[in-house]
Amino acid sequence: MEDLMTSEQLLSVAYVSDAAQPHSELKLSELLTASRARNEAIGVTGMLVYRDGRFLQVLEGPEDVTRDLLGRIVKDPRHENVHFLVVQKIRRRSFAEWTMGYELMTASPGTVPRGFRSTFDDLEDDDSVVVQRALRELTIWFRARNRKATGDD
Repeated sequence: MEDLMTSEQLLSVAYVSDAAQPHSELKLSELLTASRARNEAIGVTGMLVYRDGRFLQVLEGPEDVTRDLLGRIVKDPRHENVHFLVVQKIRRRSFAEWTMGYELMTASPGTVPRGFRSTFDDLEDDDSVVVQRALRELTIWFRARNRKATGDD
């Protein structure tokens, strides 16, 4: 997908939500297959992280299409407590190559390094500086893990 702004304004949205019910890897796989097909058809890109019953998702696409998709997500019975972290117009996509990049995060064993983000909870504090920095760091981490997994170094 083209990552430069076209005549349509692009919108980027990051949100967190609670899963109404726990998702198995099979259930998540089915959700991803459907989401990727839909996103490709409507011109939306992004990433999804699932951990301990919580979703963190970034979506980007044409503003009207993305807002419509967000309306469906808010009404989707699989999501509870949807909290929008960032809603902003963008010139360039961060995830142009992914209809829905995905990472299942599992609990970290033992002691975690200082500064390690083990939940998404602090992102809901409405501190835009913390949210922007955390999303930037998550994006870098996400890209590095996916490059390593696919051998695209």
